[in-house]
Amino acid sequence: MANVSKAGHVCEGADPAEAAELLSRLRQEPWLMRALDAVAASGLPEAWVGAGVIRDVVWGQLCGGFDLEDVADIDVAYFDPDDLSKDRDRAAQAALIKRASLPWEATNQAAVHTWYHTYFGGAPVAAFASVHDAVATWPETATCVAVRQGRDGIEVCAPHGLRDLLAGIWRPNPVRVTAAISRSRLTRQQRRRWWPAVTVVPPST
Repeated sequence: MANVSKAGHVCEGADPAEAAELLSRLRQEPWLMRALDAVAASGLPEAWVGAGVIRDVVWGQLCGGFDLEDVADIDVAYFDPDDLSKDRDRAAQAALIKRASLPWEATNQAAVHTWYHTYFGGAPVAAFASVHDAVATWPETATCVAVRQGRDGIEVCAPHGLRDLLAGIWRPNPVRVTAAISRSRLTRQQRRRWWPAVTVVPPST
């Protein structure tokens, strides 16, 4: 079982007290602790669990309950600049499945610039220098969060802080995502069904 009694490293931008609250919520989900242990043991370089699954846990708890069956995937962000191929992600997912039978979705953040403009449109984007840089661009401030099991406890990466996540505020992060994409995501995520208590800050036009 992962040690979640204290935080390890908390990145710049994340308040330690808010990080402690986040960890208190995450420790209520044994399957997530098992996932963190599996990622740490997988050997994937600079691997973190983040994005939607962290938001889903916290907001599910804020809105009355959370069920693992509601998790579409467990996003694992890792960083391998030596292999930018799609096969690298497939191999990463296979390594994770060997550790735990969970709905993994592994993405090499070092390779995002090779496909981002094709998938989302727009001009080509610059390569990331680290997972931290990648997390800072994720679509909403509440999903710009990742955690991993470190030697001294759970490490927290939250470049835009944790306030929106913990307070239940859906706010678009415009670093890479357009207002149109934000509106589409808000519709697709069925916020009123899953998180009726969440406050929405609509994307600007």
